[in-house]
Amino acid sequence: MIPTAVAPRPPAPAKLKILEVADRLFYNEGIHTVGVDRIINEAHVTKATFYKHYRSKDLLIVAYVEGRHLRAKYLIDEARANLTDPAAVMRALATLIGQIATRPGFHGCPFINAAAQFSDAAHPVRQAVSRHRAWERALIVDVVAELGHPAPEDAVDDLVLFRDGALSGSNVGDPERAYRALARAVERIIAERSAGAGEQLLSA
Repeated sequence: MIPTAVAPRPPAPAKLKILEVADRLFYNEGIHTVGVDRIINEAHVTKATFYKHYRSKDLLIVAYVEGRHLRAKYLIDEARANLTDPAAVMRALATLIGQIATRPGFHGCPFINAAAQFSDAAHPVRQAVSRHRAWERALIVDVVAELGHPAPEDAVDDLVLFRDGALSGSNVGDPERAYRALARAVERIIAERSAGAGEQLLSA
């Protein structure tokens, strides 16, 4: 008899509630300013329940970062759905960043914010942030490769920096101006692709 696959059990409601509360508090108020007791009180769980599902605050923070990664992946997949032109994908991603940065309650990039609170690059939270950023960079590498940019590594470095700058600038300044600056940077990179293709034709 071939064994049948067993569907994974869904997370316990208490575990989901703890993470939901932690996600809100960590993002709105800062990771280090929110204690475990506050999370337990607002999630309406016992201390034993908390430590059953999350053995430490650090593990909860990692779960928070990983949850934000899944949310970002969903939004990016949705933004680029049915788009095949890499230039259109780049514009769609820039628009998504603009939409996120202008939403009420925006307090900056959750990954940059989390990394800023853990100085040790080997800390599990920093590693979770690094995994997200490696995934994001790989996505940008793929788009730039499809774009046919004449200096793809430079273009990827620029795009990552523009993305970080737009989100950080939106948090401390004018979100609309930060988005427009990002959009202009994206258009410059797209235009560099076109210019590079023209130079190749002239030299052929």
